Amino acid sequence: MYKEKFRLDGKVAIVTGGGRGLGKQMALALAKHGAAVVVAARTQAQIDEVAAQVKDEGGKALAVATDITDRNACIALIDAAVKEFGRLDVMMNNAGIGDRRPGPQEFLDYPFENWLYTFDVNLNGTYHCTQAAGKVMVAQGQGGSIINTASGTGLRGNKGNGAYATAKAAVIELTKNTAVNLAEHRIRANAIVPGFVSQSPPRNQEEHDMRRARGRYMPVQRLGDAWELGALAVFLASDASSYVTGEMFIIDGGGLAGGYATTGFAPVVGA
Repeated sequence: MYKEKFRLDGKVAIVTGGGRGLGKQMALALAKHGAAVVVAARTQAQIDEVAAQVKDEGGKALAVATDITDRNACIALIDAAVKEFGRLDVMMNNAGIGDRRPGPQEFLDYPFENWLYTFDVNLNGTYHCTQAAGKVMVAQGQGGSIINTASGTGLRGNKGNGAYATAKAAVIELTKNTAVNLAEHRIRANAIVPGFVSQSPPRNQEEHDMRRARGRYMPVQRLGDAWELGALAVFLASDASSYVTGEMFIIDGGGLAGGYATTGFAPVVGA
C-alpha cells in the first residue's frame, strides 16, 4: 500500500527551471515514478536534453521553452501540457534566479529595476504559473499538487542580495496562501526550501575542494546533491502526501537548525 502511494502513473507534471540543476533532477525523479513530465525553461537545448533522457528511459516528456516573467507564456505552458497529455496534476514552480544583478549591491543603492526583475522571476513567475495551473486543476475536479522551490535564504537576512532573499520569503508566504485558498478543491501547495546544494558535479579538483571545505560548516559535514531533492519532490507530488499542505520542507543538512554562521560577513580587523 505505502509503495503504491508514491507512484505517479497517469499523472502529468510541469517543472519550470527544469533544464538543469535541481529542476532537472526533480523532473527526472517524477518521470521515474511514472509521471509524464513537461520540462520548461528559457533555454530550449537544455530542456530538450532532459526530455530526451526521460523518453530514452521509457517515460513521456515534452519540452516547452518558457520565460516565466511573461504571464502569457506561463498560460501557454499550461495549455501546452494539457493539449499534449490531456490533464495537469502537478505544478512544480522551480524556476528562479539567485545571481546578483549588475550594478550596486549595497542595500541603500540597489537599483530598483534589479529588485523588480528578481521579483518577476522568483515570485511573480511562480504566481502566474500557479494561477493558470490552479484553474485547470479546479476544472478537472480531481485535486492536484503545487510545489514551489523557495530557499533557506528566505528565512534569514542576506547581505548584498536582499532582493533574492525577500522574494524567496514571499514564495513561502504565497505557498501558504495558495494552500488555504485552494484546499476546498483538494489542491495542495507546499514549498521545498533547499540550503547549500551542488547543482552539478564539480568541474575540477579546485571546485571539489571548495565545496568540501564549504560543507564542513554544515552539521552533516557536506553540501547537498541535486538528486537528493528528487525524493522529496516525488513525496509532495504523490498521494503519499495527501494530508500535507501549506508546509515548507527544509532540506539543508541541518544548516538552519544548527545555526551556522551568518553569511556575507568578514571579521573587522582591529575591532
